[in-house]
Amino acid sequence: MAPSDPSIPYEAAVPMPPVATARFGIGEVVRHRLFEFRGVIFDVDPVFANSEEWYAAIPEDVRPRKDQPFYHLLAENAESSYIAYVSQQNLVTDDSDEPVDHPAIDGLFDGYDAGRYNLRPEHRH
Repeated sequence: MAPSDPSIPYEAAVPMPPVATARFGIGEVVRHRLFEFRGVIFDVDPVFANSEEWYAAIPEDVRPRKDQPFYHLLAENAESSYIAYVSQQNLVTDDSDEPVDHPAIDGLFDGYDAGRYNLRPEHRH
């Protein structure tokens, strides 16, 4: 039976991608497991959703799988603050209980409590 066969329900004819479960949520403070930076999560992609050019620029020996959640972070290191895009396999919970020092935090979040930022209501969907 071909997928265009009207006797097959549409849902059965279209293969579903695997479902990836996000380990971290928006507002959580995390740190990179290999590199010295930490940040607060402000968005989550269920799988890789950046450019192939960006992906190819990662050294192959540390290049993450694409079939996992990727997180957008307001990140900081000892020298600066920036936006980072990081795979789930490279993040761990930051247990320092220290707030992140990033200039965009006040625009997205309205408080920090118990190691987590609270997303402003206007940014929830």
